[in-house]
Amino acid sequence: MASPAPAPHTLADFALAAEQALDAATWAYFNGGAGDEATLHANAAAWQALPLWPRVLQPLAGGHTRVALAGHELAHPILLAPVAHQRLAHPDGEWASALAAAAQGAGYVLGTQSNVPMEQVAEAVLADPGRGPLWFQLYWQADRGFNRALVQRAEAAGFEAIVLTVDAPVQGVRDRERRAGFALPPGVHAVHLQDAPAVPPADGTYCAGLPAHAPTWDDVAWLRAQTRLPVWLKGLLHPADARAAQALGVAGLIVSNHGGRTLDTAPATAQALPRVRAAAGDALPLVVDGGIRRGTDVLKAIALGANAVMVGRPVAHALAAGGALGVARMLRLLRDELEMAMALTGCRTLAEAGAHLLDPATAAVWEQAGPR
Repeated sequence: MASPAPAPHTLADFALAAEQALDAATWAYFNGGAGDEATLHANAAAWQALPLWPRVLQPLAGGHTRVALAGHELAHPILLAPVAHQRLAHPDGEWASALAAAAQGAGYVLGTQSNVPMEQVAEAVLADPGRGPLWFQLYWQADRGFNRALVQRAEAAGFEAIVLTVDAPVQGVRDRERRAGFALPPGVHAVHLQDAPAVPPADGTYCAGLPAHAPTWDDVAWLRAQTRLPVWLKGLLHPADARAAQALGVAGLIVSNHGGRTLDTAPATAQALPRVRAAAGDALPLVVDGGIRRGTDVLKAIALGANAVMVGRPVAHALAAGGALGVARMLRLLRDELEMAMALTGCRTLAEAGAHLLDPATAAVWEQAGPR
């Protein structure tokens, strides 16, 4: 009798288990990137390349991982990013990952391309007193009326913010996915887009006319006027875009390169984050994603100026490996690693995690200014 597979102890273990559980085409869909996948690999490598400079003999009694994000206190700074078509990984799909996030006090962002209706997800988690924030991610559609209806539906269901993805006016050149021949199987579809109006034709052949319907800064201003919910923008890397977003009064930014799935050779998010923070100043909340696989990565993100982080592919990996319990275990592992990294660097709280952890030359300046 074969012995059971060992329980995953790292996020990499979940990835290995998922690769064994999924067919090759689905694995290529979840794990592939754009082009030569330079940005995909650079994301993780950039976090790993940053050294942590620990301080010793620091007072650690009463330590915790709590953070403030957009006026709310979170048990820890980890959110689950919007990942499309989660029923490819597990029959329970987004319902399972949202339930796991709530059980672990993590924020959850439901994607437009969810396979489970937003109302079912909200009903499953809203009553949990220990849950994190519940947000809805919007992929801009060509019809403003349809966008308005989606946002109003999210409001009515109890979602607490709208996250507009702004870095995908067209799909990236995802060669690995195409080589594998990936296609959605019967029964797996984006339930929120079933009644979306057809994209009207556009003049010219530039990307088949799709960019003509991509959102602009005017659309961001319009969207803010359509909802009482705070609006976040996901997919900014350039400091100039951060300043433009701030001028429009958005609630926060998610520093992201779409997990390396859109523009290949875009900078790693660890490189972009401090530049966006410098451009936006201290007041605007920032979340970062892309290649975060260890608790040390989370700590480095906070030290570089993020208020919180998101993980994306690990959600699909953990779902495929163990459903809701797998996602809950993945989150707990990441939080445990964060706590240990904090203790080993002399950080009692995340407010003490500053640039001095990454560059000891800044320590004197940091100690004079106090924590961010």
